[in-house]
Amino acid sequence: MEAAAAALAIGGAAPAAAQSKKAATGSPTYKDLIFIGGIGGWYPERRPKAGDVREQTRDALTIMKQSLEKQGSGMDKVLKVTVSLVDPENNWEPMNEEYEKFFTGRKPARSYWGTTGFRRRGQLLQIDAIAYKGEA
Repeated sequence: MEAAAAALAIGGAAPAAAQSKKAATGSPTYKDLIFIGGIGGWYPERRPKAGDVREQTRDALTIMKQSLEKQGSGMDKVLKVTVSLVDPENNWEPMNEEYEKFFTGRKPARSYWGTTGFRRRGQLLQIDAIAYKGEA
């Protein structure tokens, strides 16, 4: 498993032994990982107006939750979250309050950065995540 994790960290392929079975500890292999990227906070086809950062956070995390569940995972199996946030000075606290409602137990590792905006005007955030499926 360590070799597989190291290979993933540098973008390589995991050794065949790591690909074919779970490690003796029962830890998931890379085949058990789900990568979700670029979930926007606002999609006009879902809601006509962009709304505030609270609405956008709820929407993005709801989309993430639904996607994970379709793949046999869930919010409790999220390992890492990255948030890109417009105007973090004003939007961090309300975004974080909504975020906390989706991660009530063990918290995944999280990083964020501020951005000046996205291609879709009015979008205030974008979320990426890594989760696993199956038992850890």
